[in-house]
Amino acid sequence: MTEEMILANATLVLPNETVTGSVRIVGETIADIATGPAVPVGAMDCEGDYVSPGLVELHTDNLERHIQPRPKVDWPHAAAILAHDAELASTGITTVFDAMRIGSIPSGNRYKKYARDLSRELWQLREQDALKISHFLHLRAEVCSETLVDELDEFSAEDRVGLVSLMDHTPGQRQFRNMSQLEAYMKGKHSMSDDDFLQHVAQLKALRDRYGDRHEVETVKAAKRFGAILASHDDTTQEQVAVSAGHGIRLAEFPTTVEAARACHDHGIKVMMGAPNVIRGGSHSGNVAAQELADLGHLDILSSDYVPAALLLSAARLGEQWGDMSRGLRTVTQAPAQAVGLEDRGELRIGARADVIRFRLREGAPALNGVWSRGGRVA
Repeated sequence: MTEEMILANATLVLPNETVTGSVRIVGETIADIATGPAVPVGAMDCEGDYVSPGLVELHTDNLERHIQPRPKVDWPHAAAILAHDAELASTGITTVFDAMRIGSIPSGNRYKKYARDLSRELWQLREQDALKISHFLHLRAEVCSETLVDELDEFSAEDRVGLVSLMDHTPGQRQFRNMSQLEAYMKGKHSMSDDDFLQHVAQLKALRDRYGDRHEVETVKAAKRFGAILASHDDTTQEQVAVSAGHGIRLAEFPTTVEAARACHDHGIKVMMGAPNVIRGGSHSGNVAAQELADLGHLDILSSDYVPAALLLSAARLGEQWGDMSRGLRTVTQAPAQAVGLEDRGELRIGARADVIRFRLREGAPALNGVWSRGGRVA
């Protein structure tokens, strides 16, 4: 028999408003939405808690953190994938685009390839119904590399590649225009010496000069071949945004300046910023603060980036600051779902996939009281 569940007497987060009401779920689908505080027999009384669509995460490095919890430590991948999946479910994320770097630097034994094998293991677990939430691939195509074209050729339209981002980490531009900030970051994260850092900079600049233009062209072609959304990364100037628009890009990850974010909107490109940026009050790289873009109306989507629990917290914080919880939650539900063409989720509406979360604000922080994916409780 098809299971039925009613979440009643809740503050429903609808696309453009919040109302007191209930959500009836039958099987994997939202079957009905009603207004009012009534609690039918057998329903779950949410006692005014927020009930929202499950969160849609487009850019997270969390899986990479699980497979390599420390430098040079390669954790068993199945265990890492399952732990990552469970962690995201526990934070209210019900759809994730797992970011995997493609484009390696075999010379010097740096940045080894891993995405093809890891994604196969991910899909094996999915076929076994071992995963709690919905997974897609986000291939982060690094143009400053030696093997990008070969690695792109290892994927096809059958690999659930939903998102491809053009990554250009050439020192002295985009995320790290300020070389002193790049130096501090690399020395702190990778324990580089002065000579190591200078060699790192020289190597990446040489790779960009040798391969960059071809890698960019081939990445655009590959995204079309996969049927994936193509995103830019760390656009800084109007000129860079114009190039992105010329590639057909409609999603910009982490523009670093107001100038770039404004240009993105002028070109019809949605702007995604990092949730940790919202929580911390600024970028760890010294770039534009997400809050500034939110105040200017240039922020559309949030990503947890490197802290999964930051996604719901940042959206709730924006909702409180804007005085509109629906608008805040839209940055992590409807907006990211629409940006990648997922029309079956991201909203509380009849017929939508039953990805739902229940939470209450405690001292401004959202405390989750339930997470459901396809109608089944996962946290």
